[in-house]
Amino acid sequence: MILPVFRLEEYLSQWEFNAPYLLCCSDAESRSLEEILSLADDESKLLWSRLHLGYTEVKGLPILRNEIAKLYQGLDLENIVCYAGAEDGIFCSMQALVKEGDHVIVLTPCYQSLEDLPRHFGARVTAVRLKEENKWQIDIKAIEDALTPSTRLIIINFPHNPTGAVLTDDQASALIDLARKRGIYIFSDEVYRLLGLSSTTWGLPIAVRYERGVSLGVMSKAFGLAGLRIGWIVTQDKDLLHQAEIAKHHTSICNSAPSEVLSLIALRSKDALLSRNIEIVDKNLGLLDDFFHRHGDRFSWVRPQGGCVGFVHYKAHRPIDELVEALVHKQGVLLMPSRIYDFPGNYFRIGFGRKNMPSALVRFEAFLEEWE
Repeated sequence: MILPVFRLEEYLSQWEFNAPYLLCCSDAESRSLEEILSLADDESKLLWSRLHLGYTEVKGLPILRNEIAKLYQGLDLENIVCYAGAEDGIFCSMQALVKEGDHVIVLTPCYQSLEDLPRHFGARVTAVRLKEENKWQIDIKAIEDALTPSTRLIIINFPHNPTGAVLTDDQASALIDLARKRGIYIFSDEVYRLLGLSSTTWGLPIAVRYERGVSLGVMSKAFGLAGLRIGWIVTQDKDLLHQAEIAKHHTSICNSAPSEVLSLIALRSKDALLSRNIEIVDKNLGLLDDFFHRHGDRFSWVRPQGGCVGFVHYKAHRPIDELVEALVHKQGVLLMPSRIYDFPGNYFRIGFGRKNMPSALVRFEAFLEEWE
């Protein structure tokens, strides 16, 4: 089976480095190499200065995996394999989890590979769509209704891309109870975990809570270090982890040695990195609250609870693609229409994790004064 065109990546390859203002970006504000190195402690400075640019360990640098494990209470480096970004981790996890004839349930809208890859590996996929009228919250009953005797895997993503919904402790417990009774795995894309409003309280990752849970993490989103291309999967199921490691032999093989050390430095300073990005999110969400209040006749949204993206309903009769195309050509501001998520209706993704969002929002508002 040939993999389909990746709509999101194709869209961004056209515009990401051409549009001056990315009002749709899904990652937090990044840092320079100089800034990251300035955070290094003595041990990591020594690792950096003596870095050998050969092959690295397939599972990932042990000292880095030890640092990642601190994000997963009760687990250790033997529960973790590192990958070349989140996409590599998704691909290898699906290769390990899914076989021909399995049934997989995935919550949509979602990052396209979460839905396409299980199908590519031979599974029958049922999409359970999150609904705006339910504030984009997970619907346990809808998932239960979608179960079949061959259901092998449930795929979730919280904080959710593109809506910013989060999974509560009660919802996580109900989902795990549903899966545990049937021996079903849960793959949890948690790349936005720890990024949100300063008032957000975070529950435990799925990999910590459930023996058949798999958590996906990455340096790209909450930490704003997408250029490092370091991600990881975490699970208590070491047989599954080994199969996902074997799959990595056919993709990236190993990670970039400089990126592993830089990720170690960043994670050892995670509180500083996250606090700066959370401050940006707090400020930008306040600006968006005011913006959507002023333009309530045109737009509505369910205010995101986590991450740095939201899903906005464009209430006009004109197609959202017309607005998106005109905006990028007239003001250099890029939004992401809902067709990228194969989601019907007039919606678009907006990103608020970067420092230049206020400038992009000013240009968007100027555009709206002349539009329609």
